[in-house]
Amino acid sequence: MRLKHTVVCPLLCGSAVLIATGPANAAFIEDSKASVDLRNFYMNRDFRSGDGQSKAEEWAQGFMLKMESGYTEGPIGFGLDAIGLLGVKLDSSPDRVGTGILQSDREAPNRAQDDYGSAGLTAKARLSQTTLHVGTMQPLIPVLMRNDSRLLPQTFRGAWLQSKEFDGLTLDVGRLDRVNQRNSSDNEEMTAFNGGLRNIRFGRQTTSDEFLFAGGRYAWTPELSSSYYYGGLDGIYKEHNFGLLHVLPLGDKQSFKTDLRYVHQTDDGGSNVDADTFGAMFTYRIGGHAFGAGYQQVSGDTGFAYIAGSDNSLLNLVQINDFGNEDERSWQVRYDYDFAALGIPGLTLMTRYISGDNVDRGAGASEGKTWERNTDIAYVFQSGPLKNLGLKLRNATTRSNFQNDLDENRLIISYSVPLW
Repeated sequence: MRLKHTVVCPLLCGSAVLIATGPANAAFIEDSKASVDLRNFYMNRDFRSGDGQSKAEEWAQGFMLKMESGYTEGPIGFGLDAIGLLGVKLDSSPDRVGTGILQSDREAPNRAQDDYGSAGLTAKARLSQTTLHVGTMQPLIPVLMRNDSRLLPQTFRGAWLQSKEFDGLTLDVGRLDRVNQRNSSDNEEMTAFNGGLRNIRFGRQTTSDEFLFAGGRYAWTPELSSSYYYGGLDGIYKEHNFGLLHVLPLGDKQSFKTDLRYVHQTDDGGSNVDADTFGAMFTYRIGGHAFGAGYQQVSGDTGFAYIAGSDNSLLNLVQINDFGNEDERSWQVRYDYDFAALGIPGLTLMTRYISGDNVDRGAGASEGKTWERNTDIAYVFQSGPLKNLGLKLRNATTRSNFQNDLDENRLIISYSVPLW
């Protein structure tokens, strides 16, 4: 196993360590916290094909150590966070690799390594309600969402300034230069995902060491908020991302939520990215029930672009597909139930169906079509010696006339152990 340490700003790190040694900065220690998150992950993917590898099936144990300091006292407070990630193989074989929960062996790509891991530091500074983070981070903003759908989370390296000086308003600006994928130990340059039929073409430049983002969210009322973010992968693509979220109370334990999203994407000199994507999701909630319906449409010369390996802001991003191919139109119906309404808190159910069509398969070919069905059942123990132990079973089925048919199951057992 190779562990790596992220390079962080020496000035911030040095200042945080020196200042924290003084007795007047007890908050640096008193407000600190640390935990170890345990994640046991089994995944089985049946490719429904007699050609080549018929399935991927692996089992692994993940450990994530998270440490967050408080801030030193004074007008500008300094702090330091750390993260350590370790994945350990429990079961795999050359004919069953490729689930994405384990790292491939460099000398034998058809074998999974016995273990893999990484470590990162993040220096931070705070002035009033504005914070600066430099080092390892896991962004969750509309233009870039770290992927945490396997054993270990994806991380990025860079600098991020966030301000909450005004009530209801959050502003973000930052620059990232490297990504560490969810099944990797290496910080690498970034590129755009081009799976399915996105038809994205690159020029001489296929990767980039600079992703810039800026934007913010504003809560007009407790029920209504909007957002705008710019994101650009230097030399490859750039996007303008708009969002509107409204929750309408309808009485006792009832509400109606509207989630609208629009993304305009163009190339940045080194690709042909050209896409406009609109999505709308409506959810009616009554008691423990939630009924949802949504529509998503991609138009332009390419499909939806985003950093490879990450998640994205598409409403129809689900367990296997995101329905973001060129010219794709897709709709979704979804049902959720919280069994707390029946006196069983911690038990939840989600099921949904998504259908996509109108995908451009090239001249003379019929339109591309895909459908996917997902079901999640999850339970978190609420009391006793197993309190906060989480169990989740995820099932997915997808069929398509232009990509692999898949049946998939995931069993995830998670537990967090606070250290202090």
